[in-house]
Amino acid sequence: MTLFLQTIPVSEAQQIASGLSGPMPEELVPLGESCTRVLSRDIHADVDIPGFDRSVMDGYAVRSSDTTGAGEAIPAMLHLVGRAVMGAGADLSIDRGECVYVPTGAPLPDGADAVAMVEYCDLLGDQVLVKKPMANGENMVRRGEDFSSGELVLSEGRRLSIQDTGALAAVGKRDVPVRKKPLVGVISTGSELVPVDTVPTGGQVRDVNSYMCRSFLDSIGCDSRLYGIVRDDRESLGSALRTAMTECDGVLISGGSSKDDRDMCADLIRENGEVLVHGIALAPGKPTIIGRLGQVPVLGLPGHPASALVVMTVIGRPFFRGMTGEREIERLVEKAILARNVPSTKGREDYIRVFVKDGCAHPLFGKSGLLNTLVRSNAIIRVPAGSEGFEQGDEVEVFRW
Repeated sequence: MTLFLQTIPVSEAQQIASGLSGPMPEELVPLGESCTRVLSRDIHADVDIPGFDRSVMDGYAVRSSDTTGAGEAIPAMLHLVGRAVMGAGADLSIDRGECVYVPTGAPLPDGADAVAMVEYCDLLGDQVLVKKPMANGENMVRRGEDFSSGELVLSEGRRLSIQDTGALAAVGKRDVPVRKKPLVGVISTGSELVPVDTVPTGGQVRDVNSYMCRSFLDSIGCDSRLYGIVRDDRESLGSALRTAMTECDGVLISGGSSKDDRDMCADLIRENGEVLVHGIALAPGKPTIIGRLGQVPVLGLPGHPASALVVMTVIGRPFFRGMTGEREIERLVEKAILARNVPSTKGREDYIRVFVKDGCAHPLFGKSGLLNTLVRSNAIIRVPAGSEGFEQGDEVEVFRW
């Protein structure tokens, strides 16, 4: 029988969790399928972007020195010598006193260093009256101003966003090097659990955590395989663990509401690998298990939904980040004023569900077995282990789910 709940600080558990495995191998995916994937290599610009001096406004390409002192009363008069064509090379040039019409996005002619917007110009035959002085570089983008050839555009370990795919297209990455998605087995334990399409009878509850776990894994870039509901007995759980460890890159176990159930789970993990952590100074989520099944990382969650979600958020993110290869990203933190007192016990980190609105954080207290506080909340606040809580009116940091 394993020793139960030798708790360690959250920071130590996070460090252990993040170091359990290295990143997945690399694969190439089409650019159109790369959004939300994790880059496995640095991406550099292959050419200057843009590859030419480019207008950002409809107007006239000018030499800025020709417009010095121009105004409504005494405009600068320039000779129109041509019109730039979209998609064509910059085969035009201007000398002093000349200009060329350029639509937005067109290349500037040689000799031009600014664009006078059409709103500040009058066209009289082949003469253009510019009624505003232009600064060098105004209304234009210079060659390589976005990215210069060889410049780092995106770094290894970055989870690709919508805008990142645009940058990849700009540098010609038709196929994108990314980390393979880890396959994580999800095991939900509990003799009281029934499938979601079953009406519970006395003592039964629907399996909630399997689907919360799957949604969490999807949100952090992992694929999942559900192994269904496993009864609270050694043979059933042991068989499920052994199957998952041979088929998956990681395992997520949910359940075990009693001390005996958690001990059984920890013992089975130890029989097939090792238990590194069994108990974290975290509320909710104290009876969390971190270990290995062979070389496969395994994370054991409490059975109550609120506890499970907090552990996935606080421990699961660094746990699976090692596999996905994603760099640690600072989570978006907001400041809010606490609407009610939040008591806490020294020696553990408390994570309190809150609803944040108009800069005010409203604590949602409730037992960890309840779903309603999760559904009503949109963030959590962290109470440090050395604190006895916060008082109404305190400014606190809130982390969005």
